[in-house]
Parts: sequence; C-alpha cells; structure tokens
Amino acid sequence: MEQDPRTAVEGLDPNELEHVAEHLDDPVPAGAEAAVKPGSPLRFARMTGSSIAGRDAAGWVTDFLNAAYYRRPPTGREVDDLRLAFAILTTHWYRRDSPRRLRLTDLRTFHSAYGRHRFDTELSGRGLLSRAQLLDGAAKLLGDWFPDAYADDARRAWGIAFASTEERSAYDPARRLALARLGKLTPESGPPESQMWHTYPPVEMPSVDGVVSALTRPETWPDYATEVGRFTPLRPGGLDGQTFEIEVAAGTESGRPIFTRGHVTITRLVTPDDPASLRDYFQALEDGLARYGRNEPRAVPAGGEPVVGLDLTTHENHFMGAGHNRLILYTYEGRAWVRAAGTWDPMPWHVEQSYRLAGRAAQHAFWGQGNVERLSMLHQLAASVA
Repeated sequence: MEQDPRTAVEGLDPNELEHVAEHLDDPVPAGAEAAVKPGSPLRFARMTGSSIAGRDAAGWVTDFLNAAYYRRPPTGREVDDLRLAFAILTTHWYRRDSPRRLRLTDLRTFHSAYGRHRFDTELSGRGLLSRAQLLDGAAKLLGDWFPDAYADDARRAWGIAFASTEERSAYDPARRLALARLGKLTPESGPPESQMWHTYPPVEMPSVDGVVSALTRPETWPDYATEVGRFTPLRPGGLDGQTFEIEVAAGTESGRPIFTRGHVTITRLVTPDDPASLRDYFQALEDGLARYGRNEPRAVPAGGEPVVGLDLTTHENHFMGAGHNRLILYTYEGRAWVRAAGTWDPMPWHVEQSYRLAGRAAQHAFWGQGNVERLSMLHQLAASVA
C-alpha cells in the first residue's frame, strides 16, 4: 500500500528518530576514507544534511530554517520563505574567503544579524522570523544589495544571490562540488525482475516551451525547491552531464525536520533533435514498465507524444540506493505533462530503514503524488513557468 504523501510533513515517532542518521556531515580526516567501505552504513550515515555545512553547525542551521519556515503551522507557510532562508545560508557560505563548510563559529555572525528578531514577538511569533525580518537580517549579514538581488532573476542562480550579473557569471559551481565528495555512479544492476519500476502521477504544465526553457537552465532548479526537497547543480553548463545535490527533509510538520542528501548525474538526455533516440528511449521505458512494473500505468498515455526524457542516475550513498529516476515531458490531448519514473535495485538494509522512516513519503510528495503544491517540485515548476 502506498504511503500518503501528506505524511511527509508529519512528525516521526520519537522512538523512530534514533534510527535515522543525524542532520549534517562532518569532513572526513585525511586517510580515513580507505578505512570506510563505499556504500557501507557508516558512509551512508555521513550523507546527511548539506555539503556546505559541517556537523557542528547542525543546531544553528536547523534552528534558522525552523524559525524561517518549519516552525510555522502548514497553513501559514510560504515556500519561497524557505528558499530565501536557504539562499541566505548559501550566499553567506559562498561569500566567505574560505571555501570550507559552515561551522559552529559562523553562529556568532548569524546571531548578530538575526538574534534580536528571533525574540521579537510583535512582528512575528516567538522563535520565528518573518520574511521582512529574513531580508532585514540578510542586508546586515551580506549587504544592502541582497534583498534586491534575491528578487532579481538575473542575479539569482545556483541557490545564491549575487551582487551583480558579472559576479553571477563568474561563479564556479566546482567550489561546492569539491565539498560533495562525489562517489561513483551506481545505476541499477540487479535482475530486472527484482527491481522496482515505478511511475509517479503526471503534473500538468503550462507549455512545452516553458518547461524546456526552465529545465535546460539547471542553475535555476533551486527556484523550484519545496518544503521537502531541493536540487542544486554542481557543474557549469547545461543539462547533459549535469550533477545535482539533492537535499530531502522529512518530519517537517513537527518543526523537527530530518535532512538527508544524495547526488545524481544526468547520464542520458533525449530530445526531438534525435528522433530515433527519443523513440527508443520511451519504447524501452514502456516495455520495462509493462514487464517489470507492478500494475504500473504507461509512462506516456496511448496517443500521447514524447518530447523530452532524461535519466538522473544515483551516486554512491544515495538515500534510495542504486538506480535512476527519469523526468519525462510529453503532450497529450493538446496539453503538456511532466512526470517522474524510477528504476531501483532492492535497497540494502541500512538504506531501506532510513528511507522507510524518513524518506518514502517525502520522495513521493516531491514528485507530485498527493498534489500538495508546497511539497512538489513539479508543481513549483509549473507555477514558475505559468
């Protein structure tokens, strides 16, 4: 039975929390990697939180995000406030002299900018930050230019607000890639009959051209981040060969979000520029779903027209194990649709446990199941290109 995606925003049982990895990642000491087997439970546990923050920053980073968003009741949340909070954190990380992760020592700087607001009960609830307070604090933290830059599509990219378009053009995403400690690609490799083949419900888009324009600019993907997940590109250039860091949150309704991360690379991209490859890609997908899916629908309804398909292949220690997800764009009865369709090997026990407790519902909601807009990247994409 499918888990209701709305439970992605519910709190987890306290007895379950102890089985879920901690929030953020620590740097691994030099020479330690060889002692930890790739794909092991320890390596998997290290893949938590964000690559730009160290474990000792977990407390204040989580508190900042809670104050900006997660501590609010679901009916009082605006998802762009969360995107703004992440942009403040990421811009602060980018603008420091050192490319190291955020640490506990960065708390003092944030407290200087936001400490008073955190206890202001006149403009926001105790322990909360309003959008105006987020922007006011960011101006103190980063400069008076930040509020206008965040609102400017020409100066916002990679989840960062830049002081100028020239600074945006000069940004090198390899700075974050270096912190990600990317493992090798791990596509599914088991017998197809043992794999999980699954499609998520399609989400209607305003237009084909709008979706193509948005998706082919990966630096804008953080603009479609949701309450439970976000994609941040780690390489320059377009879609083909792009690598993303995925951050996923569960238990968000409780105000105690649990974060994990994974990495995927686009290993295949098919478009109408190569009709034969486009045809073969979708035929192989439909054949796989028909043979190995469990009561799965067609990826493209009969009579629909495939437009674009891309494979997002996992790297080691992904929170869903080995496999790949697909994003497909098609038209049907004169309307444009996007949906996700994944193929995965059976999960190792440590991956399955974390995924069951803190990932499944968030993953499903992120790809549109349940039609909860603040949780679904595809709904956020549709709203952005409308």
